[in-house]
Amino acid sequence: MYRVYVCKVKNIRPAENADRLNLCEVYDNTTVVDKSVNENDLYLYFPVDGQISEEFGNANNLFRKKDENGNNCGGFIDPIKRNITAIKLRGNRSDGLVLPLTALQKFGDISTLKEGDTVETFNGHVIAIKYIPIKRQSNNIQKGSRGKKPSKVSIAPLFVQHADTEQLAYNLNAFKYGDLVEFTLKMHGTSGRTAYVPVLKGYKRTLWDKITRKEGTPIYEWGYVSGTRRVELDSYNGGFYGSNEFRRKYHEFFKGKLHKGEEIFYEIVGYTDDGIPIMGTGNTEKLGKEFVKKYGKSMEFSYGCSPNGYINKDEAVEGQLPRNDIYVYRMTMTNEDGDIVEYTPEFMRYRCEQMGVKTVPVLNRFLLKQGDPAEPNNKLIRESVMLAAEEYCGSSSALEDIVDPSHIREGTVVRIVNRPTFTAFKHKNFEFKVLSGIIKDAAAARDGMTDDMINEL
Repeated sequence: MYRVYVCKVKNIRPAENADRLNLCEVYDNTTVVDKSVNENDLYLYFPVDGQISEEFGNANNLFRKKDENGNNCGGFIDPIKRNITAIKLRGNRSDGLVLPLTALQKFGDISTLKEGDTVETFNGHVIAIKYIPIKRQSNNIQKGSRGKKPSKVSIAPLFVQHADTEQLAYNLNAFKYGDLVEFTLKMHGTSGRTAYVPVLKGYKRTLWDKITRKEGTPIYEWGYVSGTRRVELDSYNGGFYGSNEFRRKYHEFFKGKLHKGEEIFYEIVGYTDDGIPIMGTGNTEKLGKEFVKKYGKSMEFSYGCSPNGYINKDEAVEGQLPRNDIYVYRMTMTNEDGDIVEYTPEFMRYRCEQMGVKTVPVLNRFLLKQGDPAEPNNKLIRESVMLAAEEYCGSSSALEDIVDPSHIREGTVVRIVNRPTFTAFKHKNFEFKVLSGIIKDAAAARDGMTDDMINEL
């Protein structure tokens, strides 16, 4: 979900190498603004990965355009993609877009808006949505797919999707005095999940079902099912990479290891079995000469894997790296009534140790005890969480990935351990945001790109 925030900015200071620009902080994100922005008025903040609506962008002259003499007479946003990205402007980090609240005046009364409100849609007008790159349509139609009526019956009704993890900076009020929080490494891979749950095995058809050409009553038996973040996989053919075979071995790995009702959520990192980078390649040149000098002109998120490594462990030779790997970040137990029990991180790691599978690295873990317990959402708690998140993903000392220092880390995930349901928020570092915008647009141009895949980027 994408949100546009009504907010105030703070910590305004001059931008380097830019006499007419300032820097400010919005939700702990550094953003370039013009000299008119102050710390008293309300503004609109558009985080990265948003797409400005045509109506709003045109009304406020936000898109790049030229007059009849070829001179720039518009804004700086791409008029086709209309997306908001993290950029470096004259050496300054700019993470998101700040506009005056008056940019909404053409669409309705803004006098009732207050700090903390969100305005993705205002008075019936769409202001911005989540950016999904325009995908090239695939010409590859699988044999037998035309005219086939999809079944309305779920393959595995108890196979639970993993919800999107929201951004930490906009959810700091979720943290309370006495919460136990755990910071883990956020890894840049594609989501996978496997469960041992009742799986559709066929249909019981009565004579009347046959006469009326109905499917009949579904029959479920305990079995294993795997999928992406949102999709149940009933085949490993096709897909974004041309083949999902790299997922199959992890499905097979968990057979006989999961207890009835257990579902395991993991990140698949490295390369496909054909040696294709799972999360694409990013051009680093927009991050400056020093960055290129350290990491090279392109970056692949390899996590200790190799495009020419072994596919199955029994094929490996001594010292050879794997082609891909998995790291578990969540486990649940679902009973036959659909009730879900969330495993604690400790018990998840215990089960993973039993099964011989890796878990995401833990960066830190502590109790929130700053401030007055009578004020559970006090400022000191919010600041301590954000400062820790910045330390583990935003500072230069924490930039390199701890699994594979040949690339930067994506960021951190902060989980509130003592909640009965999975409660976690993500925080990404600036350099990764710049790279992911480049990778996302490049990946969208590839044949067969799906929304589920784009959302991983």
